[in-house]
Amino acid sequence: MGPALLARGLKYSYGDVEAVRGISFHVDPGEILGFLGPNGAGKSTTIRMLTGQLEPDSGSVTLLGRPMEHDDPGLQSRIGVCFEEKNLYTDMTAAENLTFFARLFGMRDFDPDELLRSVDLAGVSHRRVSKFSKGMKQRLMMARALVNDPEVLFLDEPTDGLDPISSGTLRELVRDRADRGAAVLLTTHDMWEADELSDRVAFISEGVIHALDSPDRLKREYGSRSVRFRIDSVSGVKERTVQLDVPGAAEEIAALASSEGLLSMHTEEASLEDVFIEVTGRGL
Repeated sequence: MGPALLARGLKYSYGDVEAVRGISFHVDPGEILGFLGPNGAGKSTTIRMLTGQLEPDSGSVTLLGRPMEHDDPGLQSRIGVCFEEKNLYTDMTAAENLTFFARLFGMRDFDPDELLRSVDLAGVSHRRVSKFSKGMKQRLMMARALVNDPEVLFLDEPTDGLDPISSGTLRELVRDRADRGAAVLLTTHDMWEADELSDRVAFISEGVIHALDSPDRLKREYGSRSVRFRIDSVSGVKERTVQLDVPGAAEEIAALASSEGLLSMHTEEASLEDVFIEVTGRGL
């Protein structure tokens, strides 16, 4: 079985501005690929090319073994998309929104209740969406993206603006879909979320992918590991940090760990954001 999603040499410009400059990557079934970068990096433009909304200036997109074209209902019926823009029907209820989209996919016996429960909206299923908060609309957008049980799921900043509990609910839902075999492309500027969810991450900045690997390997390759000690002495509490990847680190750690006034010690590693800055030369 090949990749569920394969992008080769994608380029796209808005006039004289190169938004995406020849990027290539793939996403396998059951994999979550975090597409990480600041606003304006080319993330959303890439998703629009991958989903057939924009035609690349050059390059190609293969989705589920078929070339993605601008108007391919058969292929688009096998994907799910959750954008930042809340393009819901606000005069409809939550249940009506999901049922309407199910009918667009030819699903006549669709029951929205299970999906609404999965995003904690079961209690408001018959409330008009115009009365929903921003977070409730975002959760409904996620439910709508899952109506057709997609084989490939595109998520553009899916937890932006959500409270921690709602964000956690959606992250569990995304991981569950991947565990059931869906390929997931997650665009975000939230490095913690990407580290928590992604099997691999791609760092994109100014339309170019600068690195692509698992979070752990990227942190090992570009970051540094250390152990920080807090030691009580006659002159007060002092902190010492020992870098692990330097000669003599083991001996220094052993000596500090046996200190009579040792209060605490813990390991530290680079965050994904630290690595992103190291690789791209800019922060988020």
